[in-house]
Amino acid sequence: MSDSNRLSVFKTYKLYVGGKFPRSESGRVYEVTDSKANWLANAPLSSRKDARDAVVAARKAFGGWAGATAYNRGQILYRIAEMLEGRRDQFVREVADAEGLSKSKAAAVVDAAIDRWVWYAGWTDKIAQLAGGTNPVAGPYLNISSPEPTGVVTVIAPQESSFLGLISVIAPVIATGNTAVVIASEKSPLPALSLGEVLATSDLPGGVVNILSGKTAEITPSLASHQDVNAIDLTGADADLARDLEIAAADNLKRVYRPRPVDFTADPGTHRLTAFLETKTVWHPTGSLGASGSAY
Repeated sequence: MSDSNRLSVFKTYKLYVGGKFPRSESGRVYEVTDSKANWLANAPLSSRKDARDAVVAARKAFGGWAGATAYNRGQILYRIAEMLEGRRDQFVREVADAEGLSKSKAAAVVDAAIDRWVWYAGWTDKIAQLAGGTNPVAGPYLNISSPEPTGVVTVIAPQESSFLGLISVIAPVIATGNTAVVIASEKSPLPALSLGEVLATSDLPGGVVNILSGKTAEITPSLASHQDVNAIDLTGADADLARDLEIAAADNLKRVYRPRPVDFTADPGTHRLTAFLETKTVWHPTGSLGASGSAY
């Protein structure tokens, strides 16, 4: 059969929740177009029910992921980078369409995003030394502070940086043992939805990352007020929405990472790694019984 008689096979984009690929429970979709208003695909239009399902999946996965060794988390993040490298051409095409970039510029963005995964993979077993340590105390005690993951984190992905920005906000959240409910860029969700296919084949336990697409202002209020969400990253929210979400987040004292101007091509630093960590401090007697230094 000649190519001229072949029917095109259009890709069906789905959500990524709990390690599976459901359509929105609402059955709704919306059109995604490129920078020239050409149709690219229909993306799921997530509902509040989808958001609640994603939180349930993230909470279920939290214990196992937080309890995994930091070294193991680093191995899995590195595996994600490997899988992205293998699908590089697909993401170059999707990023070029999503952000109106030339193929060469899109390739540079994808390469930077892959490198960003490797960067955070390397930090998984080092952040404890940076954010914790032994504290000096006046008494016969050993005082140690150690970082622990906050829990379930809602991440509003950047609206314009559909891939490098997306990875720059997801990777530090899961590198430190949190689980994530990610709201993809409303205008350019396709790279995020394709990322779900990579995560599903990268040894990452289902539910650690859950990816929703749709209208940011519709999905996020229920997540900001959700009692089982521990923190929220407002990077992709505009000023008015961010203010409303921060007010809703205060109801159960969520950690809030406020939106700020950011150059995702710059050195990411470690501030996103520490943004969603809690510090546990433990006191333990050393056995010293007095000024003489005698012990048991």
